[in-house]
Amino acid sequence: MKKIIRNKNFYFMVLIDILLVVMAYLGAYLLRFEGRIPEPWWLNFKHTLPFIIAIKIPIFLAGKLYKGMWRFTSLIDIVNAIRSVLVASTIIVLGILFIYRFDGFPRSVFILDCLLTLCLICGIRIAIRLFLANHQTTRLHLHMHRPPLRKNILIIGAGSAAEKVVRELQGNPVLPMNPIGFLDDDPDKQGKTIHGVPVLGKTDRLNDFSDSYDEILIAIPSLRSDGTRRIISACEKTGKKFRIMPNLGELIGGKVTVNSIREVTIEDLLGRGEVKLEEERIHQTLHNKRILVTGAGGSIGSELVRQIARFHPKSVTLIDFSEYNLFQIDMEFKRRFPYIPTAVLLADIRDKNIVNLIFHRERPDIVFHAAAYKHVPIQELHPWEAVSNNIAGTKNLLEAALENGVGRFIFVSTDKAVRPTNVMGATKRIAELLIESANALCTTQFTTVRFGNVLSSSGSVVPIFQEQIAKGGPITVTHPDVTRYFMTIPEAAQLILQAASMGAGGETFILDMGEPIKILDLAKDLIRLHGLEPEKDIPIQFIGLRAGEKLIEELITDEEGIVSTTHEKIMVLRGKPGNYSALQLDVLDLLTIAKTCDGGAIKEKLQALVPEYVPEPSSYQSAEQNNSKATGTARIYTMHRPV
Repeated sequence: MKKIIRNKNFYFMVLIDILLVVMAYLGAYLLRFEGRIPEPWWLNFKHTLPFIIAIKIPIFLAGKLYKGMWRFTSLIDIVNAIRSVLVASTIIVLGILFIYRFDGFPRSVFILDCLLTLCLICGIRIAIRLFLANHQTTRLHLHMHRPPLRKNILIIGAGSAAEKVVRELQGNPVLPMNPIGFLDDDPDKQGKTIHGVPVLGKTDRLNDFSDSYDEILIAIPSLRSDGTRRIISACEKTGKKFRIMPNLGELIGGKVTVNSIREVTIEDLLGRGEVKLEEERIHQTLHNKRILVTGAGGSIGSELVRQIARFHPKSVTLIDFSEYNLFQIDMEFKRRFPYIPTAVLLADIRDKNIVNLIFHRERPDIVFHAAAYKHVPIQELHPWEAVSNNIAGTKNLLEAALENGVGRFIFVSTDKAVRPTNVMGATKRIAELLIESANALCTTQFTTVRFGNVLSSSGSVVPIFQEQIAKGGPITVTHPDVTRYFMTIPEAAQLILQAASMGAGGETFILDMGEPIKILDLAKDLIRLHGLEPEKDIPIQFIGLRAGEKLIEELITDEEGIVSTTHEKIMVLRGKPGNYSALQLDVLDLLTIAKTCDGGAIKEKLQALVPEYVPEPSSYQSAEQNNSKATGTARIYTMHRPV
């Protein structure tokens, strides 16, 4: 309030509104008496005018009519003005009723006064905005040496996202895009306009207007994969450049702007749709809490950090073993969220002393454990490293959480932990068992979130395929029938936060991964997105499954009972907690064996702890050969004797 009163424009705006209030009240009397106000009624007007002003202006002030700048008047400002005028008129009518019983006051005057005040108060604000907007546009054109080269764009979709983009394009003449029309399949929108831009027809008429536009913008963030594929296929046939508005889940806060427009990616073809979060529930969980994220520089960890920042935690501790990744997320976080205190720690979770020191110093309320080794072929060659990082690291963290009274501990797991056929999956399954059994030890709520592959994460198939396409091919696919579950990085991070807010401890949450996708289809889609044809421009080569890889991944086993939750994309397994002390002894034996770097013995112990784990009978030398064949690189040698 003090800042508003100190602003010199405040007094100018109040003076204008006083004049408008007087004009409205006088106009009401003039309309009531057809231009000639009789003497008795004129006296009533003069006596009550100060009362009218004294009521309306303070209510306008309380209604926030002077907080916004009139040059940027919005629908919210108009709603505030309407509300304030109605409240003021109601108070005036009640005051006249109780003081004068309307004796000597024509009732129609107050109705007319309310309507005229609404028109004048709202009208002046809208008029000023329109005048200044037109003035700014004219001035920009006059001062430019030449008008900007604006491309005509055709927008597919005529919903809220398209409306926001058109409004921004029309309000900023510097932006080099001129919307000429919409295409939308909704029959109710045909023939209508949005901000003066017409809906020209349905999406199947894309070629009918090809001479009128330079580019195509797909502005339907909620479009599913089949619809996206159909529209992108139609856009490709036009030969024109096309871009897309991303899914709202990719935008922090869901804010749609012109800057959000980007090239079509494989994530768009996945068509996962928008994640509907219970934001209030997540806010209650994360707000003003000290958060610690391991693997904070990785694909999932870094997106978790971005999404957590939306809910204004008290502080965020970022832990990663990669110096470069940690540097990257630290720079981004400080730039985007400078108001949130951070601790950036280059640390190895396998070091128990370092982990204990971090927990003792930072005192986190909530831990998101996303750090892990995840590349299956590499871990098949180095099982001791997988055990040390995925199991010992998790054990160090959960024990530090127990010792320091952490409120919630969320462990990020993988579908490869279900009936594992590789070292990576087996180590993650043991980590799940540790988390599950630790939940019964104290008040810390330990929760596991299990999901499949994430598109475009480091080392995933998409970046590999993109690199192979850039080199002219071939794209290497392990098997023509291999399938995987996929979700986008933002979706995975958002659902992890949702699951964290729902957990009471001891659950394993399963994220809905939709239908499995054939890797071969993914490769073909990616080739087409580069404007090329599969097999014709970029060959596809099948190289065989690598060591430890499955043909088809699973999210649950037959023995696990799964139930739905209040969220449509999250299911839950509530397992029976094991004996943490007994499991800890077995894990300590495994860690001792891992120090010998004896791959065979490590696999035998993993199978003893996870009976459903069935390792491949092949030797480590054959695993090396498979790896070398698949990648065309030098072999990675393993150690077979203690070091």
